[in-house]
Amino acid sequence: MDALRRALGLLSTCYALVFLLFALPHWGIAPGLLDEPVITPAAVVETLCAAALLAGAHGALAGRFWAWNGLIYSHAAALGGVVLGILAMALSGSSGSALLTWYHGCMAAVLAAGLASAFYVSRVRR
Repeated sequence: MDALRRALGLLSTCYALVFLLFALPHWGIAPGLLDEPVITPAAVVETLCAAALLAGAHGALAGRFWAWNGLIYSHAAALGGVVLGILAMALSGSSGSALLTWYHGCMAAVLAAGLASAFYVSRVRR
């Protein structure tokens, strides 16, 4: 279980960096190919998702007693943010770029897998 906790902690750190990378264009800073419009609510949500994932990663990597709960809550919060982004794109009338569609789909898949793993371990540990 410790190996899975460390792996989920490292993956959470990577996911947080991806969220921050995709938040930059929405704040108005466009690094390289990520040329997206400035959307302040999207930037705020992505930054909060990154903060939640970093908090969960800290608990997992530092071996805190709340590590599994932190991983569950952080993955659930970030997944909620991704679903909010998918809904915002669907309801806005514009389909968005192919990159954003790919980003939302991939992040939803990996966060759901991480959430399922954390739920499984928390269930087995009882």
